[in-house]
Amino acid sequence: QVQLVESGGGLVQPGGSLRLSCAASGRTVSVRNMGWFRQAPGKEREFVAGISWIGARTFYADSVKGRFTISRDNAKNTLYLQMNGLKPDDTAVYYCAAGASESDIRTVRYSYWGQGTQVTVSS
Repeated sequence: QVQLVESGGGLVQPGGSLRLSCAASGRTVSVRNMGWFRQAPGKEREFVAGISWIGARTFYADSVKGRFTISRDNAKNTLYLQMNGLKPDDTAVYYCAAGASESDIRTVRYSYWGQGTQVTVSS
């Protein structure tokens, strides 16, 4: 089993920045490819960004491309999401996920999920 714990969410004004972190523990050899998803009230969970285990290839939703940056530190078993230029539409609970195949990085077919961290963008 793999446990994922997100941190770094909060309230930020439009145009501001936040950095989310996701610490993995347990059977980390199973972490493989990782991703960030978000879910706003009344909406389905959606893909935000993903990163492959081999080569650290990155993938982004069109809505965040150029504003968000995903990265990982395999030595620390930690995933990051740097979010700049935040907009009110970015308000959601952000989830860290791990254990998908590379072909599934943009889907919800991950084996492990964190509990989520709230991001609120408001003036």
